[in-house]
Amino acid sequence: MAKKGLGKGLGALLSADEPVKIEKTEKTEPKGAVLELKISEVEPNSSQPRNIFDDEALSSLSESIKEYGVLSPIFVSKNENGFYKIIAGERRWRAAKRAGLKKIPAIIKDSNDKEIMEIALIENLQREDLNPIEEALGYKELMETYHMTQEDVSRKMGKSRSAVANTVRLLSLPESVKKHLVNKEISMGHARALLSAPSEGVMLMALGRILEEGLNVRQTESLIARLSKEPKEKKISKSDEEIMRYMATLEKNLGSRLGTKVKIHHGRKKGKIEIEYYSNDDFERILSMMK
Repeated sequence: MAKKGLGKGLGALLSADEPVKIEKTEKTEPKGAVLELKISEVEPNSSQPRNIFDDEALSSLSESIKEYGVLSPIFVSKNENGFYKIIAGERRWRAAKRAGLKKIPAIIKDSNDKEIMEIALIENLQREDLNPIEEALGYKELMETYHMTQEDVSRKMGKSRSAVANTVRLLSLPESVKKHLVNKEISMGHARALLSAPSEGVMLMALGRILEEGLNVRQTESLIARLSKEPKEKKISKSDEEIMRYMATLEKNLGSRLGTKVKIHHGRKKGKIEIEYYSNDDFERILSMMK
């Protein structure tokens, strides 16, 4: 069931009635009907707003597909190269490939690039699968590539213009702040509060306090207000900025080596390193690598 804020939902946007399942032939590709396409003939959409797919969730869906098949068809459009571009349903397509399926149910739509981008973004928003930065990039793509205004985007998405504007503003955050937002270590409220900081130095200082002390949004707003009144005394040093960037690099490198998520909490006098594992076998694997 689509969310109320998105009007009639994805089904109405795609104008797809209850499809009658038929087999694809060389001579006919009826629009609106469910066809069985070869997975090798289907390719992802480069304009897909969602670029992070949770591996554990994908594996779970893949196991379900092995047992029950793909219960909901994906939507595709025919490319000039003979392949089919995914409009909606890339997660199902990826999981079906992982499950070893050779074919996947699909509905072919005649859609231009703008419509494909809109449908892909709306589908993910309905499923709440996009992280805030992916959502912001999707809005930016609609505005810059397809010349839509914030009002146009807000109307398509069923959101207020201010909500769209605030989301797009997240793209101006430093990469280190974006990373913590994507990893859900800070909330959207924290991110909006950090955007009010008078400088990147103050923003990074406030970020460090959020992570170290667990500040809530109201406390973060108060902290930034205090730092803004005393910029000279509270301005973060270049050495502290270098340390923060260094720690972010260490997290990335260590995480890549261990094949898991690593967080480094660096304080003034002490800190800690968190290494995630997802099963007993994973725990043993990480221990053996550290030895």
